[in-house]
Amino acid sequence: MRIGIFAKTFDGRSPGAVLAQVRRAGFEAAQYNMACSGLDALPAAVDAAVAGAIAEASRATSVEISAVSATYNMIHPDLAKREAGRRAFAAIAGAARHMGASLVTVCSGSRDPLDQWRHHPDNSGVDAWRAMTQEFERLLPIAERCDIAIGIEPELANVVSSAKRARDLIDSMGSPRLRIVFDAANLFEIESPERRKVIITQAVDLLGGDIALAHAKDRRPDGGFARAGAGVIDFPHYIAALRRAGFDGALIAHGLDAADAPEVAQFLRGALAAAS
Repeated sequence: MRIGIFAKTFDGRSPGAVLAQVRRAGFEAAQYNMACSGLDALPAAVDAAVAGAIAEASRATSVEISAVSATYNMIHPDLAKREAGRRAFAAIAGAARHMGASLVTVCSGSRDPLDQWRHHPDNSGVDAWRAMTQEFERLLPIAERCDIAIGIEPELANVVSSAKRARDLIDSMGSPRLRIVFDAANLFEIESPERRKVIITQAVDLLGGDIALAHAKDRRPDGGFARAGAGVIDFPHYIAALRRAGFDGALIAHGLDAADAPEVAQFLRGALAAAS
């Protein structure tokens, strides 16, 4: 298992400058965002020169591009916004292999028109689920054509709000191109220490071999998010659960400031050692 970080944690508008900071902070991998190449996070196009520069920066810094973000609101109430997001996904997916990545991440979405990460009461309804699966039906042929996988992350505020709903989605779509981005901090808000462990173990067991990428952020005792190591999650337990499920990919830190990145890298290396 390799430790990584959201590339966008660091300032910069060129992949060489950004990935050099990733490496100096102690990380081996990155989840890339097109903003790190001076583009919109959801660009209308990604040309070969841009993709090639990312691949070259990855080689020069020895930082793996574990995934590229293409997170748009898949169930936005405005169909035009969904279509724009889908076009950006296609642009990123079409260049991902050239960048050195085989996973493109998306957001299952929220009916909230202003914030795709904010809960909306309609998210749990049949119409929202149907809108999301119809969107995946459009994305999966793009993934097949571009030879990439799509990473979807269970998030409490989104349509795919739990490991169970993620399992339902994977099973209903029936495509090996649809994979899981797993983040233990997204599974609960406030729970007892033992209950946290049970929730994490059960979720990993349920999603198992479909996990393509893992995230590393934490929860404060009051339920808010924190950087890895500054909260209540037992990371050696989390990592051990992933290993038992056969996961050996990248563990990507996010939800932190650049100044905290070296400390988080050190913490995650210690957690990996403790999980052994």
